[in-house]
Amino acid sequence: MCGIVGYIGPRQATPIIVNGLKKLEYRGYDSAGVAVLHENGAITVRRQVGKLHNLSEDIEAAPVEGHLGIGHTRWATHGVPSQRNAHPHASMDGSVVVVHNGIIENFRELREELEAEGVEFSSDTDTETVVHLIERFMSSGYDLAEAVRRAALRLEGAQAIVAISAREPDKLVAVRIGNAGGVAVGLGEDEMFVASDIPAILEHTRKLVFLESRQMAVVTRDGYRVFTLDGKPINPEIHDIPWDPVSAAKGEYRHFMQKEIFEQPRSLTDTLRGRVDFRTGEIMLNDLQLTPEEAKSIRRIVTVACGTSYYSGLIGKFMFESLARIPTEVEYGSEYRYRDPILGKEDAMLAITQSGETVDTLAAMEVAKDRSTRLWSIVNVIGSQAMRMADGYILMQTGPEIGVASTKAYTASIVDQMLLALYLGQLRGTITPEQARQHARDLAHLPDLAGQVLDNDPIYRNLAAKLHRYENFLYLGRGINYPTALEGALKLKEISYIHAEGYPAGEMKHGPIALIDENMPVLTIALQDEVYDKMISQVEQAKSRDGVVIALATEGDTFIAEKADHVLYVPKMSRFISPIIATLPLQLLAYHIAVWRGADVDQPRNLAKSVTVE
Repeated sequence: MCGIVGYIGPRQATPIIVNGLKKLEYRGYDSAGVAVLHENGAITVRRQVGKLHNLSEDIEAAPVEGHLGIGHTRWATHGVPSQRNAHPHASMDGSVVVVHNGIIENFRELREELEAEGVEFSSDTDTETVVHLIERFMSSGYDLAEAVRRAALRLEGAQAIVAISAREPDKLVAVRIGNAGGVAVGLGEDEMFVASDIPAILEHTRKLVFLESRQMAVVTRDGYRVFTLDGKPINPEIHDIPWDPVSAAKGEYRHFMQKEIFEQPRSLTDTLRGRVDFRTGEIMLNDLQLTPEEAKSIRRIVTVACGTSYYSGLIGKFMFESLARIPTEVEYGSEYRYRDPILGKEDAMLAITQSGETVDTLAAMEVAKDRSTRLWSIVNVIGSQAMRMADGYILMQTGPEIGVASTKAYTASIVDQMLLALYLGQLRGTITPEQARQHARDLAHLPDLAGQVLDNDPIYRNLAAKLHRYENFLYLGRGINYPTALEGALKLKEISYIHAEGYPAGEMKHGPIALIDENMPVLTIALQDEVYDKMISQVEQAKSRDGVVIALATEGDTFIAEKADHVLYVPKMSRFISPIIATLPLQLLAYHIAVWRGADVDQPRNLAKSVTVE
């Protein structure tokens, strides 16, 4: 969860940058740094490990003066938290400095290419490849903006980048690729601001421009210019952000749920940060405090959760059994404690709860405590009861989720379970090093895949206009995406008040098929995987009974387009990644249908975010 702030203008840059970073500190707190251009033409970089106050104390002891600067708070992806890995990163001669959010999927190839040219790396980060690329292009005669553009075109994955150069002391250049993090340009009088999120700069300006994917901004104290990465100039809309905190937090979005759906490329990046070595495939979950011997002794995992988290747990079951070869049961927290369940010291209980305060899940955790069962939790709220009760925990790292209907916490919890399954598999010896590296590569692609799906938002909005008057829906899935069907139906019913049912596709003939007619849309999750042929059969059965079929399909699948009434395409991906990406279209469709019906999306009737009563 990284934060970026930049400033150019007549005032001292450092206090503005540090104050802005404080507003973003929840995004990253393993290190922080600033880079400021002095009037003598040199750039000073100051970095400290740990929370932001360490950097603040360093600057108070030795002030950094200048009118142009950038700053960053970091949560590690590549490279352990350390001063050498903290941002900003500088070129070998110190003339170019960069801050960066995201994961550079091809950084190994870029690093090897640069090292072959004689570049010496001073960190373990993927970010450092960016600054060396920019410096290389500037040394070839390009100005900063063109060098940044050319460097950005070399990067794979979702990125947010801000760069400055001592050779061009009158500008900052910002780039956004995909949805790894926002880039907002704040408009002031004779001064300009750049930030990864609105709260960092809202006290200075409420006029903001938001970069879209594959756009870059060249910012001077007098103004800004925005281009596509193809070099085409564009004229973006200027947003006037109200001063009240709620409207400011929503930013350019109509609802918090919409904002949180579109934050998922960044939240997925954040939940991977510091936990995957993308070169070796090693998974690092230090807060579980688990030895190989302890991992090998686990007989069974029991996952307890409620609502959306329960469906996430069903997907995790596939991962634990396939990757770690541990039998797994998934239980509703609200039912578990009333069964006198069988639990022992060789079992492990995994509790999944966004808030960490859901009373039914906490009650199930108490059962595990009483039986001396190893207890883990996946939570989003630091310091919550579920985090404190557990023997070990995994933080979702998504940032606050305000919409009642969970979106980014759901997908993050699936990623966390995949990380846990891989971690257990490595400790238990059930996956090979090459398999681990392949899964790490799949995870590295995840934020960019999510961004590709979200870029198709108009398709879902238009489809929702055709579907919002129906009162019943059936969602069908199979295998690892059967729980995705359950989650899709839940999203639709809880925010649009349409009756929707998720069902295992193979069971449709045992009852639900009687419901299908021209008034029952059927959404089928029919990706090109090991159950594809079976799902095609379900599509044909629904069509033969006059059902309106919406197929979620893999890009390039023209066969299913001949059979379904509507097709929603997602990129081709690995089996374990598919439930995460396949969920995004279902979230978008539910959101737009609810908006078309005039429902209160963020606060659905009768629902609350954290259920703290039984």
